[in-house]
Amino acid sequence: MSTMPHHTPNNNLPEIDPDSLEHSARTAVYLQQLIKQQGSIPFRLWMHEALYAPGLGYYTSGNTKLGNERDQAVTQSPAGDFTTAPELSPWFARTLARQITQVHKASGTLDILEFGAGSGILAHDILAALDNPDINYFILELSPDLRARQQEKLSGFKNQVQWLSRLPERFEGCVIANEVLDAMPVELFQWEDNGTLAEKYVTLDNNSQFMLVNQPATAKLAEKIARRMPALPGYTSEINLQAEAWIHEMGRWLAKGVAFLIDYGFPQKEYYHPQRAQGTLMCHLRHHAHGNPLVYPGIQDITAHVDFTAMADAALEGGLEVLGYTSQANFLLNSGLMKLLSTLDPQDTARYAREIGPVQKLLSEAEMGELFKVLAIGFGIDEPLMGFSRGDRRHML
Repeated sequence: MSTMPHHTPNNNLPEIDPDSLEHSARTAVYLQQLIKQQGSIPFRLWMHEALYAPGLGYYTSGNTKLGNERDQAVTQSPAGDFTTAPELSPWFARTLARQITQVHKASGTLDILEFGAGSGILAHDILAALDNPDINYFILELSPDLRARQQEKLSGFKNQVQWLSRLPERFEGCVIANEVLDAMPVELFQWEDNGTLAEKYVTLDNNSQFMLVNQPATAKLAEKIARRMPALPGYTSEINLQAEAWIHEMGRWLAKGVAFLIDYGFPQKEYYHPQRAQGTLMCHLRHHAHGNPLVYPGIQDITAHVDFTAMADAALEGGLEVLGYTSQANFLLNSGLMKLLSTLDPQDTARYAREIGPVQKLLSEAEMGELFKVLAIGFGIDEPLMGFSRGDRRHML
């Protein structure tokens, strides 16, 4: 068993208010008790509990901090821990709505199902853009706090929106998962110097501080990783078996329609590139990104990039078709973003600048345009999807 020392909180991280520190301390006690009962827990379980433990986890305790840059003065520093595309600009949802309309026509239904709807702003803007009272919008949300925020945000559409507590038995229509896969708990692994695979567990040191330790991986996990990458001594990365199972299961309940999976990530060759030897695990705290998942449990987000090849394979194994894969920038441009923006008046320079600035972030290679990808999977749709009409990268998966 080899160990990785526990890191003290990074001095570059922002000041945390006393209430948040107190909440994090309560979450830490809960996790310490869990580890004391079991000796050590797989990192996947640590990530799950730190994010989703009832009343304590980041997503279930009212601590989720989504920054909405649209409602802030330019001089303000951004609120929250991170900002998503829908929070950045309404043009993201308006463009996505054009692609949804095509799916609705092709599938003969007006239903939409969104997973993990955040503040509810994406649902709000899609419904406003589609402007059709016959559309049924379903939301599956694990966080009671976020569900309450969504209900408030969507009160104007209350006759059209329903919240689900479990997966539907059967669904036809359009499925949206924007930044959902990256928040699913991952297995963390490391190749040992002797060529064997270790899985990382979380345990306690002599001072009851959290620390990562390597334990021999199960034969099943070792076999899965070996099929995806060579044994590179010291190489650390992640595998998201929960996300793969979730997509595989979609093949059971998505009878007709398209699921759009929008997230940051890479194809497998890039994901397990020899130079990406520290993996992709990332934590977000008040708009500061850092790499230590063992600090500030319950008040920081923990994410990993998405292996889109693995997601496409899981879809195929579940009986779904892979209908498109491209960058967020390509997807938005193909879906008619520029046509929508042409309705803006360039003479109204203040408004024009306010609207275009965030759109440039959505499209820029240096920002979200290239890092974020869109994978479309589905069943029973015969026509090509507009979002992938140019620059489809399925051949790279």
